[in-house]
Amino acid sequence: MISLKMVAAHTSARSSASAEWIISLDKRPIERSGEDVDIILARLKNVKAFAKFQPSLLQQICLCGFYECLEKGITLYRQGDIGTSWYTVLSGSVDVKVSETANQQDAVTICTLGIGTAFGESILDNTPRHATIITRECSELLRIDQREFKSLWVKYRQCMAGLLAPPYGVMDSAPSSDRMPDKDNISNNSYGSISKHLNKKSFIETSTKFHPITIYQVPSEKILRAGKILYNAILYRAPHIIRDRKYHLKTYRRCCIGTELVDWQMQQSSWVHSRTQAVGMWQALLEEGVLNHVDHEVNFQDKYLFYRFLGDEQEDLPQPSEQEIKESDEELQDTLLLLSQIGPDAHMRMILRKQPGQRTAEDLEIIYEELLHIKALSHLSTTVKRELAGVLIFESHAKAGTVLFNQGEEGTSWYIILKGTVNVVIYGKGIVCTLHEGDDFGKLALVNDAPRAASIVLREDNCHFLRVDKEDFNRILRDVEANTVRLKEHDLDVLVLEKSPSSQPSTTTTTTTSSHYKYTVMSGTPEKILEHFLEMMRLDSQFPESDPALDDFVLMHCVFIPNSQLCPVLMAHYHAQASQGSEQERLDYTLNNKRRVIRLVLQWAAVHGEHLQEEDTSLAFLEEFLMAVSEDARMIPALRDQLPELEKIAKNNSEDPKSSQKKHKVLLRQFSMGDEKLQKRQPIKSNDEILFKVYCSDHTYTTIRVPLAASVQEVISAVADKLGSAEDLLLVNLSSAGDKVLLKPNDVSVFSTLSVNSRLFVCPRDQLDSLTPLPEQEGPSTGSMASFELMSSKDVAYHMTVYDWELFNCVHEHELIYHTFGRHNFKKTTANLDLFLRRFNEIQSWVITEVCLCAHLSKRVQLLKKFIKIAAHCKENGNLNSFFAIIMGMSNPAVSRLSQTWEKLPSKFKKFYGEFENLMDPSRNHRAYRLTLAKQEPPIIPFMPLLIKDMTFTHEGNRTFIDSLVNFEKMRMIANTVRIVRYCRSQPFTTDASQANKNHPEVRSYVRQLNVIDNQRTLTQLSHKLEPRRS
Repeated sequence: MISLKMVAAHTSARSSASAEWIISLDKRPIERSGEDVDIILARLKNVKAFAKFQPSLLQQICLCGFYECLEKGITLYRQGDIGTSWYTVLSGSVDVKVSETANQQDAVTICTLGIGTAFGESILDNTPRHATIITRECSELLRIDQREFKSLWVKYRQCMAGLLAPPYGVMDSAPSSDRMPDKDNISNNSYGSISKHLNKKSFIETSTKFHPITIYQVPSEKILRAGKILYNAILYRAPHIIRDRKYHLKTYRRCCIGTELVDWQMQQSSWVHSRTQAVGMWQALLEEGVLNHVDHEVNFQDKYLFYRFLGDEQEDLPQPSEQEIKESDEELQDTLLLLSQIGPDAHMRMILRKQPGQRTAEDLEIIYEELLHIKALSHLSTTVKRELAGVLIFESHAKAGTVLFNQGEEGTSWYIILKGTVNVVIYGKGIVCTLHEGDDFGKLALVNDAPRAASIVLREDNCHFLRVDKEDFNRILRDVEANTVRLKEHDLDVLVLEKSPSSQPSTTTTTTTSSHYKYTVMSGTPEKILEHFLEMMRLDSQFPESDPALDDFVLMHCVFIPNSQLCPVLMAHYHAQASQGSEQERLDYTLNNKRRVIRLVLQWAAVHGEHLQEEDTSLAFLEEFLMAVSEDARMIPALRDQLPELEKIAKNNSEDPKSSQKKHKVLLRQFSMGDEKLQKRQPIKSNDEILFKVYCSDHTYTTIRVPLAASVQEVISAVADKLGSAEDLLLVNLSSAGDKVLLKPNDVSVFSTLSVNSRLFVCPRDQLDSLTPLPEQEGPSTGSMASFELMSSKDVAYHMTVYDWELFNCVHEHELIYHTFGRHNFKKTTANLDLFLRRFNEIQSWVITEVCLCAHLSKRVQLLKKFIKIAAHCKENGNLNSFFAIIMGMSNPAVSRLSQTWEKLPSKFKKFYGEFENLMDPSRNHRAYRLTLAKQEPPIIPFMPLLIKDMTFTHEGNRTFIDSLVNFEKMRMIANTVRIVRYCRSQPFTTDASQANKNHPEVRSYVRQLNVIDNQRTLTQLSHKLEPRRS
């Protein structure tokens, strides 16, 4: 028994009412009154472990349970003890420790049990405890002694059985929820065929046996509600869909047909774009048992198959009332939106549950698209990813603590985490690390054919995995090596190709055996990669569409062979002569070789564009190449067709006075302010010069004129010359919050990398700590609501889109590459990209600033409405960058915490905002956004921060060179991301005639010159002044 003083001490922070149940539970069972039982019952109803218990069972627990409050580090029982009690965690948590040697010093924590979990059921059969339980923190427990627990088990066994499946699971690959059978047993078509994975030791404290695998579960509340709304809507809008049906002399009560459900759903909402999407939405209901196939098949199919809603499984179910039907009709669109968001994941799981041999070409393509965004697979080639798509098996486990495999066991599978987290446990060390979504484990044991080096334990409930079994893993490795072709020179690899079946017969070869295969460059020396692409280039009579592989080379060559090295190599290839063969064969070789090089140069010049004017080497090469082709064209008429285009490119890049003047354009003032923002944006070049203010610690400044791509060292030298200083100076990026970033001497083009209100300061090292922001960096003190509220939301969104398109259209494709690999490695500017990225942050800060500077509650509500409208118009205009910036601004803590403001927002706008927020969901690598982007037609202004993240993800996950060879597979992956930008700009942005005819100079000026506060601390303080924290 615990004293009332202990209860009082433990509950000092609680009300006396909340402590009542503890006092009642602390009484001896025989002394508890009916009132005590009611008080305890009210508390236990909220305990997760008891959620599904019958009221009579809960009352019995109230009569026989005991309360225990234990400090951190208390051992409830040890491994090997004979149990006397069963426990449930009411608050706090406990660690489960297991030792293989029975020595407690060797015990490792295999999992942690939290609120609502139960343990200790070994008391049912008097077996020794299989684990040691120690409180992880101060914890409240409900304890039931063995005799009472056995009595309850006998009487309420069916109700309690689910609870007794131990939350920390089995030290085994327990198929507790959704594990696919191994291929050895897959032909039996039985989800229960899992004997291969049930031959390991168990650390379980239960007599419960595993049941055959099923994906059905207790439906979540939101899916149950979604099913009810769809059911009622169908009864109201299309009652003929749900009816009794006969098939093969058998009657199926109140059924729907799969194809009719898909047809109906596609007619109801703009959210449903395809039959495949609709199948995924119905699959989400089927997975949770809200919709069921009459023969309990686990995959929804768009076929003449019968399905039944959960409610129709019951006999004599009352029909929905008029009120219910009306409510369902009102909520239908919200429900379809919800299902459209979760449907793709359900569809993916449905595909992965199929036996590998039953997956269609469309299924394999969907899986492959998913694999492109998984971190653990980023280094694998396209061919390997496609191979994996055919053999991956979906596996899920419901309970935290389930152990997928134990240290020392034979490796049988490789795992990739699709959802959730796992702990890596090593005997004697405990948990050594945690793996998250996108990570993989188990591969080392397969590669080395060695025992498992650690145990893997689920860290949370409902974890999903992709699994590759050992046989498939080894086969793929063998196939990769067998299909790898290595070209060697002096016993060293110079080109590595991957052979794969060709989707169409080759026109470049006459041999039957090779015509069915294509060869993909995986790695090589720059010269051999170029030579390969020239040899494989098709020379059709019509100019073909660009070869993607060649385009990859032209786009990415700056990483591994800059123009200064590439141009001489191209010239050498152009003049190359055949050394053997008949005279006609040598002439044919010479002609075709020259035509290939010309075609490559044309493509190279098209990709580089005006950037060629920044390099004297490239301009000299173009001039020399044009002279060589012109001279050859006199003797070889076949070259004349390509000459005009080559002349045009050379002329556009020639050094005439006009282009020379344009070459050294001077950018006045700073990027973040000034009337030049009102002019149409023109691309900024690396050799443009800039007039820029650099400040000193006393807030005086000097203006310097330097090339935009100047290094930090060059900037410091220019400032020192102006100041006449001989001291060693530092260049510092000082933010409005006072944060200082010391710039490195080799950093280049730092002017455009400053945030909205940041400034450049120069000072000796001993003055670094004394630097303070300028008053102008603080931003505005009053909002612009007075003028802003008079502007039409549609006009604001339109002019934002026009300006954003100008910024986006100035970004050269190579700037993305320079940004990813480090602009200092290229001595190039990424100013256009930097300004476009800064625009995102500027819009985000603008939203927060305007809300936090608006003192009146009603005006703030109007502001939220206006921003939601502007976001909607931006999305409609294809301006996803500003759309996301606005929504992210509204979700900033300084705005989202304004509960009084949000409470006043009309429900219609809350609904729109909720839909927009769902598009920002980062789960599954921003799947919601990627699906939205896939549905958009160009021109599009994409969410640029995510594209940058994708490229960085690929860059950091893959080496640029492998054994001194260029990793061309990495180049290909990054080029694919760059091509998304190309696709978004594949159509010109045409101004809306109705908008263009309206003259809104004040709106145009406003959106191009936003005044913002970008100091989060200041914004938070302003927010708290508007709505102080509620006590």
